[in-house]
Amino acid sequence: MAKLFSSKLTHISPVWYELKSKGKDFVLEGRHNADAGWISDLQKNGHSLVLPRVVLEAFPAEFITKKKQWRKAIDIIVKECEEMGYDGIVLESWSRWAAYGVLQDPDMRLMALKFIKHLGEALHSVTSATNSGHHLELIYVIPAPHSQNLGEYDFGPQDIQEVKNAVDGFSLMTYDFSSPQNPGPNAPLKWIRASLQLLLNDVKDGHMIFLGINFYGNDYILSGGSGSRAITGRDYIFLLEKHKPSITWEEKSEEHYFIYTSNNQKHAVFYPSLMSISTRLNEARKWGAALSIWEIGQGLDYFFDLL
Repeated sequence: MAKLFSSKLTHISPVWYELKSKGKDFVLEGRHNADAGWISDLQKNGHSLVLPRVVLEAFPAEFITKKKQWRKAIDIIVKECEEMGYDGIVLESWSRWAAYGVLQDPDMRLMALKFIKHLGEALHSVTSATNSGHHLELIYVIPAPHSQNLGEYDFGPQDIQEVKNAVDGFSLMTYDFSSPQNPGPNAPLKWIRASLQLLLNDVKDGHMIFLGINFYGNDYILSGGSGSRAITGRDYIFLLEKHKPSITWEEKSEEHYFIYTSNNQKHAVFYPSLMSISTRLNEARKWGAALSIWEIGQGLDYFFDLL
């Protein structure tokens, strides 16, 4: 999909790397996942930048407070980009920092933001090996707020202002709204709109947001059991052919879903459609935002017709 639709995709982010603590040092795991031939093919096409995702799994409380640790981590990341010919990275760390409770301390939060700035500035100081007119880029992943007001762990408008000059964009995770405990739509449009309103006090920063769009769906067990599973386009087509359900447009969330029964269990399936994606693209356009698709290999081919 990345090669087929590269003309429509500005950035490709393979989910390859984790940066982990190892005593007082760090280890960047994931190079064995890297596919040099695939990267070369993408870069030959000349359209898409390749920025692998790096999940920062170092112990948050220790990492954030020690600038020596920052320097080591930044050196490792920059070196990997240079050696592998990447155009930068997509960094994911905020959700983990929030889960460890370090962001409620104002000083720790400020240090966390300073690390993001230092990393961005270090990447910006290096010229891309594949494009001499570009520096290496940093895209930062941020969770979407799950309430009407920003919580103390949420990434907010002040945080955007603090780091925006060192970051090339923010990948906003506007999906996974529902759960097995509370089955429902993947990303209600009202929630997406509310998330953008909370984050963007200043609409002129809309161009820095990559609005999260899910190309996967969820199959929930409603009765006769519990649980759910994520489904791809292939799974969706299989369920349609097997059960021949009636597909319903859910006005409140602006998503399609259908109900089916299997082994005496009642299921609800929420999966994207051309209509649901189109309404979200329209919302992104209103804000001047870009898109962040999770994941391009999980959708139906004709989803790309809308891009």
